[in-house]
Amino acid sequence: MKFATPLIPGKLIQRYKRFLADVLTAGGVTVTATCPNTGSMLGLTTPGSTVWLSESDSPTRKYRHTWEMIENDLGTGPHLVGINTGKPNALVAEAIGLKVIPELAGYASLRREVRYGDENSRIDLLLSESKDPRPCYVEIKNVHLMRQAGLAEFPDCKTERGAKHLRELSSMVAQGNRAVMVFLVQRGDAETFRLASDLDPAYATAFQAAVAAGVEMLCYGCRLSPSEIIVDRRIEMTDLA
Repeated sequence: MKFATPLIPGKLIQRYKRFLADVLTAGGVTVTATCPNTGSMLGLTTPGSTVWLSESDSPTRKYRHTWEMIENDLGTGPHLVGINTGKPNALVAEAIGLKVIPELAGYASLRREVRYGDENSRIDLLLSESKDPRPCYVEIKNVHLMRQAGLAEFPDCKTERGAKHLRELSSMVAQGNRAVMVFLVQRGDAETFRLASDLDPAYATAFQAAVAAGVEMLCYGCRLSPSEIIVDRRIEMTDLA
Protein backbone atom coordinates (compact mmCIF):
# COMPACT_ATOMS: atom_id res chain seq x y z
CA MET A 1 0.00 0.00 0.00
CA LYS A 2 1.57 3.24 -1.12
CA PHE A 3 0.79 6.54 0.55
CA ALA A 4 -0.68 9.16 -1.77
CA THR A 5 2.31 11.38 -0.96
CA PRO A 6 5.46 10.66 1.08
CA LEU A 7 4.97 11.07 4.81
CA ILE A 8 6.14 14.16 6.66
CA PRO A 9 8.75 13.65 9.43
CA GLY A 10 8.60 15.43 12.76
CA LYS A 11 9.18 15.17 16.50
CA LEU A 12 6.39 14.19 18.86
CA ILE A 13 5.58 16.86 21.41
CA GLN A 14 2.71 15.04 23.12
CA ARG A 15 -0.26 12.75 22.57
CA TYR A 16 -3.39 13.90 24.42
CA LYS A 17 -7.15 13.40 24.57
CA ARG A 18 -6.35 9.99 23.04
CA PHE A 19 -7.08 11.09 19.48
CA LEU A 20 -4.75 14.10 19.14
CA ALA A 21 -1.00 14.68 19.00
CA ASP A 22 1.13 17.79 18.69
CA VAL A 23 4.13 17.40 16.40
CA LEU A 24 7.02 19.70 15.50
CA THR A 25 7.61 19.09 11.80
CA ALA A 26 11.04 19.06 10.19
CA GLY A 27 10.13 22.46 8.75
CA GLY A 28 9.89 23.92 12.25
CA VAL A 29 6.08 24.18 12.33
CA THR A 30 4.01 22.76 15.18
CA VAL A 31 0.88 20.98 13.97
CA THR A 32 -1.94 19.12 15.68
CA ALA A 33 -2.47 15.72 14.08
CA THR A 34 -5.23 13.15 14.42
CA CYS A 35 -4.10 10.04 16.29
CA PRO A 36 -6.05 7.12 14.76
CA ASN A 37 -5.50 4.69 17.63
CA THR A 38 -7.79 3.99 20.59
CA GLY A 39 -5.27 1.90 22.53
CA SER A 40 -2.74 2.92 25.15
CA MET A 41 0.12 2.90 22.58
CA LEU A 42 2.35 1.63 25.36
CA GLY A 43 5.96 2.59 24.68
CA LEU A 44 5.09 4.63 21.61
CA THR A 45 4.25 8.08 22.98
CA THR A 46 7.63 9.31 24.24
CA PRO A 47 8.05 13.05 23.58
CA GLY A 48 10.90 13.75 21.19
CA SER A 49 10.39 10.54 19.20
CA THR A 50 10.55 10.80 15.42
CA VAL A 51 7.09 10.42 13.94
CA TRP A 52 5.66 10.44 10.42
CA LEU A 53 2.48 12.20 9.33
CA SER A 54 0.27 12.03 6.27
CA GLU A 55 -1.42 15.21 5.06
CA SER A 56 -4.88 15.69 3.56
CA ASP A 57 -6.03 18.61 1.44
CA SER A 58 -9.71 17.99 2.24
CA PRO A 59 -11.41 21.29 3.13
CA THR A 60 -13.79 19.50 5.53
CA ARG A 61 -11.11 18.12 7.83
CA LYS A 62 -10.46 19.93 11.11
CA TYR A 63 -6.91 18.56 11.29
CA ARG A 64 -5.00 18.21 8.03
CA HIS A 65 -2.43 15.77 9.40
CA THR A 66 -2.73 12.15 10.54
CA TRP A 67 -0.15 10.38 12.66
CA GLU A 68 0.88 7.23 10.75
CA MET A 69 4.19 5.95 12.16
CA ILE A 70 6.73 6.37 14.92
CA GLU A 71 10.36 5.29 15.21
CA ASN A 72 10.96 2.90 18.10
CA ASP A 73 14.32 1.54 19.30
CA LEU A 74 14.50 -1.42 21.69
CA GLY A 75 18.25 -1.75 21.44
CA THR A 76 18.60 -3.03 17.88
CA GLY A 77 18.32 0.34 16.15
CA PRO A 78 15.28 2.44 15.21
CA HIS A 79 12.39 0.70 13.46
CA LEU A 80 9.22 2.17 12.01
CA VAL A 81 5.97 1.23 13.75
CA GLY A 82 2.57 1.79 12.13
CA ILE A 83 0.07 3.09 14.69
CA ASN A 84 -2.87 3.85 12.37
CA THR A 85 -5.47 1.18 13.19
CA GLY A 86 -7.45 2.19 10.11
CA LYS A 87 -4.82 0.72 7.79
CA PRO A 88 -4.78 -3.07 8.54
CA ASN A 89 -8.07 -3.97 6.84
CA ALA A 90 -6.92 -2.52 3.52
CA LEU A 91 -3.43 -3.97 3.97
CA VAL A 92 -4.75 -7.48 4.54
CA ALA A 93 -7.22 -7.18 1.67
CA GLU A 94 -4.37 -6.09 -0.62
CA ALA A 95 -2.17 -8.94 0.62
CA ILE A 96 -4.94 -11.48 -0.07
CA GLY A 97 -5.25 -10.14 -3.61
CA LEU A 98 -1.50 -10.47 -4.09
CA LYS A 99 -1.59 -14.03 -2.68
CA VAL A 100 0.76 -13.11 0.16
CA ILE A 101 -1.50 -14.89 2.68
CA PRO A 102 -1.90 -18.43 1.31
CA GLU A 103 -4.21 -19.44 4.15
CA LEU A 104 -6.78 -16.99 2.74
CA ALA A 105 -6.24 -17.66 -0.96
CA GLY A 106 -8.71 -19.12 -3.42
CA TYR A 107 -11.74 -16.92 -2.75
CA ALA A 108 -13.29 -15.13 -5.73
CA SER A 109 -15.25 -12.65 -3.61
CA LEU A 110 -13.93 -10.27 -0.94
CA ARG A 111 -16.28 -7.83 0.77
CA ARG A 112 -15.45 -5.38 3.55
CA GLU A 113 -17.48 -4.24 6.56
CA VAL A 114 -20.32 -6.73 6.10
CA ARG A 115 -23.01 -6.91 8.79
CA TYR A 116 -23.21 -10.24 10.59
CA GLY A 117 -24.03 -11.95 13.88
CA ASP A 118 -26.67 -11.27 16.48
CA GLU A 119 -25.25 -7.94 17.67
CA ASN A 120 -25.44 -6.11 14.34
CA SER A 121 -21.66 -6.11 14.08
CA ARG A 122 -19.56 -5.71 10.95
CA ILE A 123 -16.90 -8.22 9.95
CA ASP A 124 -13.69 -6.71 8.60
CA LEU A 125 -13.54 -9.04 5.57
CA LEU A 126 -15.98 -11.64 4.26
CA LEU A 127 -14.48 -14.10 1.77
CA SER A 128 -16.62 -16.41 -0.32
CA GLU A 129 -16.90 -18.29 -3.63
CA SER A 130 -14.16 -20.89 -3.33
CA LYS A 131 -13.75 -24.66 -3.39
CA ASP A 132 -14.64 -24.53 0.29
CA PRO A 133 -18.41 -23.90 0.36
CA ARG A 134 -18.14 -22.13 3.69
CA PRO A 135 -17.87 -18.33 3.73
CA CYS A 136 -14.83 -17.14 5.66
CA TYR A 137 -15.23 -14.40 8.28
CA VAL A 138 -11.98 -12.50 8.85
CA GLU A 139 -11.37 -10.14 11.78
CA ILE A 140 -8.15 -8.08 11.76
CA LYS A 141 -6.23 -6.52 14.67
CA ASN A 142 -3.40 -4.03 14.42
CA VAL A 143 -0.35 -5.02 16.49
CA HIS A 144 2.22 -2.42 17.47
CA LEU A 145 3.20 -3.32 21.06
CA MET A 146 6.74 -4.58 21.65
CA ARG A 147 8.30 -4.66 25.11
CA GLN A 148 11.07 -7.13 24.24
CA ALA A 149 13.11 -6.80 21.05
CA GLY A 150 11.65 -8.99 18.31
CA LEU A 151 8.54 -10.03 20.27
CA ALA A 152 5.26 -8.41 19.19
CA GLU A 153 2.30 -8.54 21.58
CA PHE A 154 -1.44 -7.90 21.60
CA PRO A 155 -3.37 -6.18 23.12
CA ASP A 156 -1.63 -3.11 24.57
CA CYS A 157 -4.47 -2.51 27.06
CA LYS A 158 -7.77 -4.06 28.12
CA THR A 159 -10.08 -4.56 25.16
CA GLU A 160 -13.60 -5.77 25.84
CA ARG A 161 -14.39 -5.11 22.18
CA GLY A 162 -11.59 -7.44 21.15
CA ALA A 163 -12.96 -10.24 23.33
CA LYS A 164 -16.39 -9.65 21.84
CA HIS A 165 -15.00 -10.11 18.35
CA LEU A 166 -13.51 -13.46 19.36
CA ARG A 167 -16.88 -14.60 20.70
CA GLU A 168 -18.59 -13.52 17.47
CA LEU A 169 -16.09 -15.45 15.37
CA SER A 170 -16.70 -18.52 17.54
CA SER A 171 -20.41 -18.15 16.86
CA MET A 172 -19.76 -18.12 13.11
CA VAL A 173 -17.84 -21.40 13.38
CA ALA A 174 -20.69 -22.91 15.41
CA GLN A 175 -23.02 -22.02 12.52
CA GLY A 176 -20.88 -23.97 10.06
CA ASN A 177 -18.73 -21.15 8.70
CA ARG A 178 -14.98 -20.56 8.66
CA ALA A 179 -13.60 -17.82 10.93
CA VAL A 180 -10.08 -16.39 11.04
CA MET A 181 -8.43 -13.81 13.29
CA VAL A 182 -5.49 -12.03 11.65
CA PHE A 183 -3.03 -10.17 13.86
CA LEU A 184 -1.22 -7.71 11.60
CA VAL A 185 2.08 -6.51 13.03
CA GLN A 186 2.94 -3.08 11.66
CA ARG A 187 6.58 -3.41 12.66
CA GLY A 188 9.56 -4.51 10.60
CA ASP A 189 11.44 -5.77 13.69
CA ALA A 190 8.90 -8.42 14.77
CA GLU A 191 10.11 -12.03 14.74
CA THR A 192 7.52 -13.72 16.96
CA PHE A 193 4.12 -12.90 18.48
CA ARG A 194 2.37 -13.65 21.74
CA LEU A 195 -0.61 -12.47 23.74
CA ALA A 196 -0.01 -9.77 26.35
CA SER A 197 -1.92 -11.80 28.92
CA ASP A 198 -0.66 -9.66 31.79
CA LEU A 199 -2.27 -6.56 30.27
CA ASP A 200 -5.64 -8.22 29.57
CA PRO A 201 -6.19 -11.68 31.09
CA ALA A 202 -9.81 -11.66 29.91
CA TYR A 203 -8.72 -11.35 26.29
CA ALA A 204 -6.33 -14.26 26.70
CA THR A 205 -9.18 -16.36 28.10
CA ALA A 206 -11.44 -15.37 25.19
CA PHE A 207 -8.63 -16.22 22.77
CA GLN A 208 -8.26 -19.75 24.15
CA ALA A 209 -12.03 -20.26 24.03
CA ALA A 210 -12.06 -19.14 20.39
CA VAL A 211 -9.25 -21.52 19.47
CA ALA A 212 -11.14 -24.36 21.16
CA ALA A 213 -14.24 -23.39 19.18
CA GLY A 214 -12.35 -23.68 15.89
CA VAL A 215 -11.40 -20.08 15.13
CA GLU A 216 -8.14 -19.98 13.14
CA MET A 217 -5.38 -17.62 14.29
CA LEU A 218 -2.85 -16.05 11.91
CA CYS A 219 -0.12 -13.44 12.39
CA TYR A 220 1.57 -11.54 9.58
CA GLY A 221 4.19 -8.80 9.60
CA CYS A 222 4.87 -5.72 7.48
CA ARG A 223 7.75 -3.87 5.89
CA LEU A 224 7.35 -0.13 6.41
CA SER A 225 8.81 3.00 4.86
CA PRO A 226 7.66 6.64 4.65
CA SER A 227 6.26 5.86 1.19
CA GLU A 228 4.53 2.49 1.64
CA ILE A 229 3.55 -0.42 3.88
CA ILE A 230 3.75 -3.99 2.56
CA VAL A 231 2.57 -7.20 4.21
CA ASP A 232 5.57 -9.46 3.63
CA ARG A 233 5.82 -12.47 5.97
CA ARG A 234 4.08 -14.81 8.36
CA ILE A 235 5.13 -14.49 11.99
CA GLU A 236 5.30 -17.38 14.44
CA MET A 237 2.77 -17.25 17.27
CA THR A 238 4.23 -18.48 20.56
CA ASP A 239 3.37 -18.85 24.26
CA LEU A 240 -0.35 -18.75 23.55
CA ALA A 241 -1.43 -21.24 26.22
